[in-house]
Amino acid sequence: MALNLTHQIGALAGASISTTDTNSSSVESVSASPKWRSPTASLTCKTQRPDAIDGLSPPLSPCRSPLGSTRRDLSVACQAFATEMESPVLEHQVRGAQTKGTGVPVYVMMPLDSVTMNNSVNRKKAMNASLQALKSAGVEGVMMDVWWGLVEREAPGAYNWGGYAELFEMAKKHGLKVQAVMSFHKCGGNVGDSVTIPLPKWVVEEVDKDPDLAYTDQWGRRNCEYLSLGADTLPVLKGRTPVQCYADFMRAFRDNFKHLLSDTIVEIQVGMGPAGELRYPSYPEQNGTWRFPGIGAFQCFDKYMLSGLKAAAQAAGKPEWGSTGPTDAGEYNKWPEDTPFFRKDGGGWNSTYGEFFLGWYSQMLLDHGERILTSAKSLFENHGVKISVKIAGIHWHYGTRSHAPELTAGYYNTRFRDGYIPIAQMLARHGAIFNFTCIEMRDHEQPQEAQCLPEKLVRQVAIATQKTNVPLAGENALPRYDNHAHKQILEASSLKVEENTEGNQMCAFTYLRMNPHLFQPDNWRHFVAFVKTMKEKGSHKCREQVEREAEHFVHVTTPLVQEAAVLMR
Repeated sequence: MALNLTHQIGALAGASISTTDTNSSSVESVSASPKWRSPTASLTCKTQRPDAIDGLSPPLSPCRSPLGSTRRDLSVACQAFATEMESPVLEHQVRGAQTKGTGVPVYVMMPLDSVTMNNSVNRKKAMNASLQALKSAGVEGVMMDVWWGLVEREAPGAYNWGGYAELFEMAKKHGLKVQAVMSFHKCGGNVGDSVTIPLPKWVVEEVDKDPDLAYTDQWGRRNCEYLSLGADTLPVLKGRTPVQCYADFMRAFRDNFKHLLSDTIVEIQVGMGPAGELRYPSYPEQNGTWRFPGIGAFQCFDKYMLSGLKAAAQAAGKPEWGSTGPTDAGEYNKWPEDTPFFRKDGGGWNSTYGEFFLGWYSQMLLDHGERILTSAKSLFENHGVKISVKIAGIHWHYGTRSHAPELTAGYYNTRFRDGYIPIAQMLARHGAIFNFTCIEMRDHEQPQEAQCLPEKLVRQVAIATQKTNVPLAGENALPRYDNHAHKQILEASSLKVEENTEGNQMCAFTYLRMNPHLFQPDNWRHFVAFVKTMKEKGSHKCREQVEREAEHFVHVTTPLVQEAAVLMR
């Protein structure tokens, strides 16, 4: 019997494989989870003061036991992402052997460059093989960026869905569901961005003619990751407003893939800012502008944002506040106590002016979300898909009074004010899911001098969603394959907060990311165990039983491993 690359990946890595006879309804299956090992060293971020030479990357995205001599064979399978490989036709389907339980379904993020600039599937054979491997591991589905800069690249209203149509059909063939991300931002320059995908050419042309369409800081530096929300309702894009362009794109997506909605495409995540997150581009890594754990900078100095600020100041009876944003808030790589605006005692953030400005700045972001969600809801309502919005997990300097990095990003969250309740309330009005990052992080792994508290931040967000009755989904911000991170995700996904009287869990978890590292022997074994444990949360199986199932699977798949090794020579 011939085995293709996917079966080899599944066999080598310890994934569950089901063999189905096309003329029979019976299914032979084996289930597996990775062998539990002693934890790897914890991943700790090293920090430096702003005057240091080397900076740090933040734990944010948008950019997831060996069997003796078979380790080298699996490494060949991992290289499928880089090299097209010939493989025989698979005679038997690979299926997830686990039944749907009461736990949290796991999705996996696809590579950022899954679709090429020529609108075709990138590394098609490897992609097909990898999707089958994910399905064999019990994964619920995949998350896929649908790039505005690829689909509507050449001209307004000229949509090319090539590549995406094929990928969606590929996912459907393997029984995987899809979370489709409407990615209206530029890819490149931030954490995890391995490729560069610009905004559509005709949009870039308009920005070149009117640079104020880009977010701008107080020093005049432009950020072209995402169009300034100050121009949301202005016909600045060849007669259309940015919000109209986003709505037209989503409408075209809906009409083109209507036959897959609710069955294969089950969720639409609506991009609302840099990295697809509802926030300002306050901490851009590109060109070394920002380094972790800097406080970032306000992005309200383009003419459109300043026009809105002026109107708000006049309405508040303080016209003198409308000419500029704070100019004493330091620069990108300062720490809160280094600035007059963010220092804990007497800082401008806690003044009457600070309350006015931060209220306006954060409300502009909420209004931006309202406008786009209104369009998304009207377009996808009654089509059987969920709508979600991604919120950044900005956990550094969380232990300070001002929470400066959250403030510059547009989240008006301080020691004295909950900034996530208003966001959750906005999502609740549209029935949207609150998708949050940094779920895998633990407080003690982070640099304590920067008062990083990701666990406390996740707890605050969980409480906010419970109070507003909004579903919470999670993502890991950095690639983590160790059991420490997996355990943290398991605990966080249980939403163990006092407000959770009904025992709710996260509605889904999306794992960062499908890449060669995920398919390395140890990482794959850990991942399979993680997926199995997440799916079976609430069942009666104990950890020891999961371990036994994993060991059993490794034993029974040894012949498959040997056969795969022969086929790959």
